[in-house]
Amino acid sequence: MANLGYIQLVRVCNQKCRFCSNPETSYELTLKDALARVDDFVERGYDGIILTGGEPTLYPDIVEVVRHARSRGIHVRMITNGQKTAVREFARALATAGLEHVHVSVHTHDPKLQSFLTGNEDSLANIEASLGHFFELGLNVDVNITIHAYNCGHLDSVVSWLVDKWPRLRHFVFNNLDPSSDRVAEFPDTIPRLVDIEMSLQRALRALHASGRTFRVERLPLCYMAEFAWASTETRKIVKKEERIVHFLDPRGTVRQTTWNHGKAEVCGVCRFDPICAGLFEMDKYYKSQELYPVFLSPEPVIKRIQAEKE
Repeated sequence: MANLGYIQLVRVCNQKCRFCSNPETSYELTLKDALARVDDFVERGYDGIILTGGEPTLYPDIVEVVRHARSRGIHVRMITNGQKTAVREFARALATAGLEHVHVSVHTHDPKLQSFLTGNEDSLANIEASLGHFFELGLNVDVNITIHAYNCGHLDSVVSWLVDKWPRLRHFVFNNLDPSSDRVAEFPDTIPRLVDIEMSLQRALRALHASGRTFRVERLPLCYMAEFAWASTETRKIVKKEERIVHFLDPRGTVRQTTWNHGKAEVCGVCRFDPICAGLFEMDKYYKSQELYPVFLSPEPVIKRIQAEKE
């Protein structure tokens, strides 16, 4: 069981992604408060912290936050869009301070599409530079891929490109789009249909599994990933009874999450995976419950596999 705490350092960004789930706000976190939140997770006995935003590399004291966390003996990760860390000296400063693990957000392998989605012409080139720096510095590197309407049909191609170019990539996280932010309301064209995700994601997961790599999928009901139900983030937390605390820089404040259920439809009642499935996120507001269907496989092999794993 691994509990990781999330700290939003800033809510500003150097990109403007069409589907951002944490758009810019006027909220700011002082260095004193940032260090106090690190200490809070240490005192709770958490296994690690994840620095996020906005874009956390824009926080002026991020190196000091990383250094303090490591001095308290807690593992430090960061979720980044890989723009500022394209400067090797900055990436090195973070690594020297004690950053151990980075999650790099990649939306597609197509430079023009990445530029369109982020509003940044150099987005993919900067990501490529950052990935190179992170590996040279000996950091653990994961890739986060938000599933949206513009990439849901070629997720396997994105994975193939990444693995071919950076064979040392070992872990991928696929986040089905969170459509509840103002940014998505402005750009509803980014919301995918579940049916458009299924085959491309399955090809991607099969390829990763065959190569010995690991992966997780978030906000996707198990009927659309039954073959890899054990890789659902929510399912794993349900089975392992994990919690998550996020310190948001908006009116939500500090949120402690101990339950992992989203919306359930009538058809879920006859699905054998129902007890271990979180259901459909933003059901019948952005995603349609009519797309759900029952699975009649036993959940026991899924539960046993998750319980047998160390992480």
